[in-house]
Parts: sequence; C-alpha cells; structure tokens
Amino acid sequence: MAITSALVLFAVVWFMTLFIVLPLRLKTQGDVGKVARGTPASAPVDPQLKKRALIVTVVALVIWSILMAVVLSGVITVEDFDWFDHFTPPSSR
Repeated sequence: MAITSALVLFAVVWFMTLFIVLPLRLKTQGDVGKVARGTPASAPVDPQLKKRALIVTVVALVIWSILMAVVLSGVITVEDFDWFDHFTPPSSR
C-alpha cells in the first residue's frame, strides 16, 4: 500500500470516527435551559472540540492500525472485492 493510500485511509477512518463521537454526551442549550439569543436550542453549550479531537485521533489510530495490518498481511486483497471481472452479462437475444 502506498503512503498516499494509507493517509487517505486514515483520513476516512478519522472523519468517520469524528462523526460518531461528536454527538456523544453532548449537552445542548435547550437541555441546560439557557438558549443564547440568535442561536438554536440544539446548539451545544460546551462542545469540547480539543478533547473530542484527541479521543477521535486515538480511536482512529487503533482502527487504522488494525485495517493496515489486515491489508498488509494479504488476508484481504483488492481481488477479493473485484467481482466485476467475473461478471458476464446475459447474452442479448
């Protein structure tokens, strides 16, 4: 696997993990009862983005390491997903 492919895989895993972690334990302004003027009640009170980014990075590194080990070991290859080559369309009549 090329370094570019590994970085793209890490970016995909990182963002997927981010979208899973963002709503966890999130307190909205509506939950707290203090809605700031001009904001929706669903706006977070304290999003803690630095803490969440650190958590996401650690979790993404673990997931990415497992995926890299599987890909580099050859357990799963591109040919395992390349089922289009073996598909023969029905003959036209």
